[in-house]
Amino acid sequence: MDYIREIRKKVGNEKIILNFVGGCIKNSEGEILLQKRKDKNVWGFPGGAIELGESIEEALVREILEETGLQIKMKSLIGIYSKYEDSYPNGDKVQPLSYFFELEHLSGKLSTQDEETLGLKYFKENKMPPLVNKQHEDFFTDLKNYDGQVFIR
Repeated sequence: MDYIREIRKKVGNEKIILNFVGGCIKNSEGEILLQKRKDKNVWGFPGGAIELGESIEEALVREILEETGLQIKMKSLIGIYSKYEDSYPNGDKVQPLSYFFELEHLSGKLSTQDEETLGLKYFKENKMPPLVNKQHEDFFTDLKNYDGQVFIR
């Protein structure tokens, strides 16, 4: 079942709270993997919505594999982000509740087979492109400042 599609059939474009997971994967040079998103044609951290019946970890592993082709495991929870608003080109409005993790790449090669992904690229921390929204900007800021204490925003 596509949970978001089912909810949207009932509420249309009205603002809803959705649960998301996302994460940061670094290569051996310490560069950060970003996904160019098809819906807004801008860069962001890979991740996506938690489906009904999934745990946070299951959703994270599934979304990262779908969007990047990489098998990962969670290393650290960087933060939980709840006070944001966003809208999509189709008019859908959301308040995303997101869990953002530092991830470890276990296996697989980068692949852009996913319909939501225009491209994947590693960026140096000081050469990051503009990110998709304020929430992703805060992911990046908190990632740089992470000292073991989880951020709650």
